[in-house]
Amino acid sequence: MLGFVRALGAADVALRRAVPSVERPADLLALARSGEISRQGEAGGYAYAVHGAGCRLTSPDGADIDVDFTADGTEIFDLWRLGRYARSLPASAVPPADALRTAVEGLPGLLTEVRPGWFTVSRPPGHR
Repeated sequence: MLGFVRALGAADVALRRAVPSVERPADLLALARSGEISRQGEAGGYAYAVHGAGCRLTSPDGADIDVDFTADGTEIFDLWRLGRYARSLPASAVPPADALRTAVEGLPGLLTEVRPGWFTVSRPPGHR
């Protein structure tokens, strides 16, 4: 879990540095929908593919970070996306879904369940 959270944070920083109009990953979705950028491309060393309500980012080292966005642009993810991230790592053992769920539930200060089975990274008050 912590690796996914760190990877999502690193992608956020890289995208904001590379594309001045991107204040958060959800902005990629809006830019692709408006036709300002392609639905697939590269920004800040990350490959991106906008899909439905989200975006899959692939880091320079091949880590697969896939998130959906809520109406307010918050990044959300489910256990399937966490497993997909784990499978994208070299020599990574993917834990079973029940172990992923237990790991997520063990991080109440870091992750918040926003709807059944969907999580977001908790942010301190006042943090974007």
